[in-house]
This record gives sequence, structure tokens and C-alpha cells, in this order.
Amino acid sequence: MKKIPKPVFRSIKIAVAIYCLIGIAFYYLQEKILFHPVALSQSSVFKFNEPFKEFNIDLDASAHFNIIAFTVPDSLKKGVVLYFHGNKENVNHYAKFAKNFTKNGYEVWMPDYPKFGKSTGELTEAILYEEALQTYKRARVEYANTKIIIYGKSIGTGIAAQLANVRDCKQLILETPYFSIASMINHYTWILPLNRLLKFKLPTNEYLSKVIAPITIFHGSNDGLIPLSNALKLRSSLKKTDEFVVIDKGTHNNLNEFALMQTKLDSLLKQ
Repeated sequence: MKKIPKPVFRSIKIAVAIYCLIGIAFYYLQEKILFHPVALSQSSVFKFNEPFKEFNIDLDASAHFNIIAFTVPDSLKKGVVLYFHGNKENVNHYAKFAKNFTKNGYEVWMPDYPKFGKSTGELTEAILYEEALQTYKRARVEYANTKIIIYGKSIGTGIAAQLANVRDCKQLILETPYFSIASMINHYTWILPLNRLLKFKLPTNEYLSKVIAPITIFHGSNDGLIPLSNALKLRSSLKKTDEFVVIDKGTHNNLNEFALMQTKLDSLLKQ
């Protein structure tokens, strides 16, 4: 067998070493890649334009979930939206979307994930699901399941889908979802063995296929973070009566500015 020239062999070793280093770095840094929280001190005071109340759900002695509930007058109250937000900052960043629901008579409960805002504890996929479940259980004290809407935005869509998979609700609404975290990241780092490296898998497709409630998905045609092509693969997991609404020229962060999004969301909340 012909020997591999030393320069070529050296290049192969360097390439393999770089590949391994990238894999190791991704494994240990993936939380920082996927999540960009801004923590707040427990004494911080929230200031919002919408009326709200604040409460915590204790997970254990060292961890709790902080939830902001944007309220509506009892005379107008139709139900509650459990809103699982995106991967950055905290509730302060997403509070502006509460009026989409409060104007239609729905309270909006926004939990911050561990390390986001005033929420504390470890950030894992299992904990994200547990937080969603505990938020739902707290909502069921006040509302029938037929008055609970589960809403997920961006990274929160996988969390929302998992909750709707294990608990009944009026409807599930997803804004800019992904097929799964593995498929989304594979779009950028296809060379890595993601199934072995990923700590956060969030397989939205697997959860949607078992959701009984009506599902509506919003996605922009020009989404540069979660490509429309990735989200469209979710169609195979939807029921015939579910909807996939494509916002022409919409990006990952501006769907709220489009009339189609507002009109369709209003119609869903008036049902």
C-alpha cells in the first residue's frame, strides 16, 4: 500500500483535531449558543404599560420560576394564554406582545426560563418542560382547559408543543417554530454528529403529531434564523384542520408588524 505523504498526513491530523475541538466546544457551549438570558436581581421591580401581577412557582429550595401575568378586568376575561417566549433577555423583551391577547380578553402568563429574569435554577430540557407543566397546573386552578391557549415563540415553540402534547388546551399557536433543534442546527453545522452532542433536542415534530387541540403556525418567508424550509417540514405532523400561515417577506422577529398576522391572531382569539 502506498504511504500517505507526510504533509498530507499532517493536514489530515490537523483537520481531525479541529473537527474534534469544534465538537467538544459545541457540547460544552451549546447552552450559551442556544440561550441568551439576562438575569435580574430578586429585588428588581418590573414596569409595564399593561396591568400585571407577579408570582413564583417553587421547584425546590434553590430554584423557582418567575411568572408575569398580564391581566384583564374580570368582566372581559375569556381565558388565559400561556406564552413561552424566545431565547433572549427575559420577559421585559416580550411584554410588548401581551396586548395582542389582552385586547381580546385573555390574560397572558409569561414564565421566564431558569437564568432568565428572576427565575433561578438549572437550565435543562427537562426543567423547561417541568416549568411549562407547573405553569399549566397553576393556570388550571383558575381556568378550565377549554379556556387555556398555549403559545410558543421561537425556542419556546418546542416547549409549547410538548406541553400541548401532555395536557389539553383550547388551541396551540406557534410563531416561527423549528422541526427540531437538531434539524435546525444541522442547517448550519451539518458535519457534526448532533444527536450525540445535543443536550437540548426539543423535537417539535414528535410532539405536534400527538396534539389533539387545533394548531396554528405562523412563519415568515424570509426568516434568516429558522428557515421556512425547516418549519414547513412540520406540515407532516399536522392534522388536516390545522393551519400553517406563511407571512410573505416576514422575518424571524417582525411577524407582529404584519396585518395578516394580526388579523389571523384576532380571529383565533375571538373563536
